[in-house]
Amino acid sequence: MQNEREQEIEALRRKASCDVERLLQFGLRRKLLEPPDLYAARNGLLDLLRLDEPYAGELPAAPGEDVSELLEPLLDYAAAAGMLEDDNTTLRDLLDARIMGVIMPRPSELIHRFWATAERDGIERATADFYRLSIDSNYIRMDRIRRNLYWLASTDFGSLEITVNLSKPEKDPKEIAMLKNAKQSRYPKCLLCVENIGYAGRLNHPARQNLRVIPLELTGEPWCFQYSPYVYYNEHSIIFDKEHRPMIISRHTFERLLDFVERFPHYFVGSNADLPIVGGSILSHDHFQGGRHRFPMELAPVEERFGHPSYGGVKLGVVKWPMSVLRISSRDRVQLLELAGAILDAWRVYSDPDCDILAFSDAPDGTRVPHNTITPIARNNEAGEYELDLVLRNNRTSEAHPDGIFHPHRELHHIKKENIGLIEVMGLAVLPGRLKDELEQAAALFIGEAELDERILGDESHPLHKHAPWLAELAAKYGKGLSRGQAEQALREEVGRKFEAVLRDAGVYKYGERGREGFRRFIRHLGFEA
Repeated sequence: MQNEREQEIEALRRKASCDVERLLQFGLRRKLLEPPDLYAARNGLLDLLRLDEPYAGELPAAPGEDVSELLEPLLDYAAAAGMLEDDNTTLRDLLDARIMGVIMPRPSELIHRFWATAERDGIERATADFYRLSIDSNYIRMDRIRRNLYWLASTDFGSLEITVNLSKPEKDPKEIAMLKNAKQSRYPKCLLCVENIGYAGRLNHPARQNLRVIPLELTGEPWCFQYSPYVYYNEHSIIFDKEHRPMIISRHTFERLLDFVERFPHYFVGSNADLPIVGGSILSHDHFQGGRHRFPMELAPVEERFGHPSYGGVKLGVVKWPMSVLRISSRDRVQLLELAGAILDAWRVYSDPDCDILAFSDAPDGTRVPHNTITPIARNNEAGEYELDLVLRNNRTSEAHPDGIFHPHRELHHIKKENIGLIEVMGLAVLPGRLKDELEQAAALFIGEAELDERILGDESHPLHKHAPWLAELAAKYGKGLSRGQAEQALREEVGRKFEAVLRDAGVYKYGERGREGFRRFIRHLGFEA
């Protein structure tokens, strides 16, 4: 038996050495390494995978140009050879980043390549190459991201984008137990810190040997540019402060955003707000998100315009959008930044009790708690102007709305209860993966295969229980005679309407005459007139 096991392991080693060679050839084709790097990379992989010698035969045809298809056999070999403590997703992810780190260019080489390409061929080519490398290195795991559901939903505000996030792999009970017992560490301080470059990772922190980052200056300060490993749109990028310091929306924020779109004119860039409830998921590290994508909010028209004698070179208008958006644009950068700063300063201290907007409240210790802030987005518009969308936010809570007055209300939590951050603000819903199975089960109600009965209504653990009031409304609207395709399409449209309602809840001035008049009061407070 032992002899058979040894023969089996030897066969696995021979196959693994072949798979190593195929990965190296992929790296050469994709410019992850150059021919002189081949020997060192090969020896590094042989050492990492405990292989004695390289493959000597003729290489069989590669399975494709997706790096995950090349890595999976090597991870299977590592598991079979006992190199993993357990064959689970977390440990496989730690190893595959380590494998790719062996064939990645050094950070300095990639930085030089990026800026040399930008100077020779333009910044669009430089970002396209860097994005491709981030995919080819498996830093962006496209095999997982392709699992996400995506559709457009028609609403009164144009077509909203809906995505159901299925790219995050589920952990089995053994992984969860391992994570619970994992050693805690304060290094790196967070997932955005520059110290993540090349980090080996641990059970509760992803490996980053295949991460590469481009340094740049914004307002004379060191910042960094990279792509998000969880892309929700084309060339989804992260721009982060080299220092680990909290997010703050200030006049400097607007300057940095315009600095970025000057250097990357084909990208938009925006920031989450800087307060809890209305902010993003990482408020401890100042950062922006950008990319090459036109969101529904950008496509939304301006429906009211206003003017000011002191800002003759700047256009200001209210965007037709469920949230409260001021769009300002100008070729004059200085005047645009001056106006953006004035709007921020005015909004920070502005209250309108008739619209439930209070700038401050008193904490039990007597300190004043601020509630008003802005989610800003910058771009170069089609007229060749700088353009800023300033989304007014307020994070106050109440007894009726403990999660936030301007946050998705409880009747929407069955679809979306998380913070409405930058991406959602612009019209792309990032919804939880549970919805895939739940919507599939719900479709059965409208094709006559299931009933909205006590099994759903009376059992809080049933996946559809949280949706019961919504499903009862839809049952009255659609009946039970739909085809499977019709039911699925109807549910997708109804989810889109729910997301529209989410955005309406998050708007400080509600879309309607009363809310619009409140919005006009603030604009007149700024000194603008229609």
